[in-house]
Amino acid sequence: MKKVKFIYNPYSGENAILEKLDEVIRIHQEAGYSLVPYRIDKTSDLIEAFSDAKDENYHYVLIAGGDGTVDSVVNAMAKCGVSLPIGILPVGTANDFAKFLGIPFDIKKACMQILSSEVTTVDLGRINDKYFINVASTGLFTDVSQKTDVNLKNTIGKLAYYLKGLEELPNFRKLKVKINSKEVDFDGEMYFMLVFNGKTAGNFNLATHADATDGLLDVIVFKAIPIRELIPLFIKVLKGDHLESDNVLYFKTDSLIIESPEDIVTDIDGERGPEFPLNIKCIKGGLKILGVK
Repeated sequence: MKKVKFIYNPYSGENAILEKLDEVIRIHQEAGYSLVPYRIDKTSDLIEAFSDAKDENYHYVLIAGGDGTVDSVVNAMAKCGVSLPIGILPVGTANDFAKFLGIPFDIKKACMQILSSEVTTVDLGRINDKYFINVASTGLFTDVSQKTDVNLKNTIGKLAYYLKGLEELPNFRKLKVKINSKEVDFDGEMYFMLVFNGKTAGNFNLATHADATDGLLDVIVFKAIPIRELIPLFIKVLKGDHLESDNVLYFKTDSLIIESPEDIVTDIDGERGPEFPLNIKCIKGGLKILGVK
């Protein structure tokens, strides 16, 4: 049997993968694959998961979790020099990247789609010395996912993010930022910005023109505007018309540098990112993946 490294996060979403473990194993065995599991917990070091995962030993890496789990696995693989294709079982609170790639949220359908597909390549983002699969962000509210209790996320899902975001409203303020790329030179004030390799964040379809294979990142900056103009802008976001707004800076690029004197954090796929300055690049075709539809 061909071997598959199976990395799963039992805490993702509502512990959904735990009820589906037998089905995942059965489907793979029937297809001629043997799963070698590695369970993620708070004390685990993902580097250990790849101590035996040489490219010639395994067919691919199967990841059960949300965007944060996939991000962590991809970074661990890069550190270990493992270039195997990955397959994603989207069982997390946020599964934006899997949705972008057309991977079913039904575990059985996802397994079947992965096993019947050919390896393809999609773009990968890099921010300083780390990689991101879906989105890197900074500004107001970007640390909400980091501050949200994991038990609360598992209990009420995305609502936990929204409730935590409401707690951050008293900190609403303008932020100074400098953005430099071949396409744009911006020195001004913003509320927050997102650099997308994917298309959605928290199920909000923000990077409506994103393409997983164009070698470009989609940069969206929500400029600092009078409070009275925020509601009309939010309505544009809901309609998908925000990228044409004068209050939003939008462009595509393969690299950019972001600087800010503000005491704000960065976020990579729901996990804390590096400190400023940020050197962000798109690695065209940098991720081998199965199950893309």
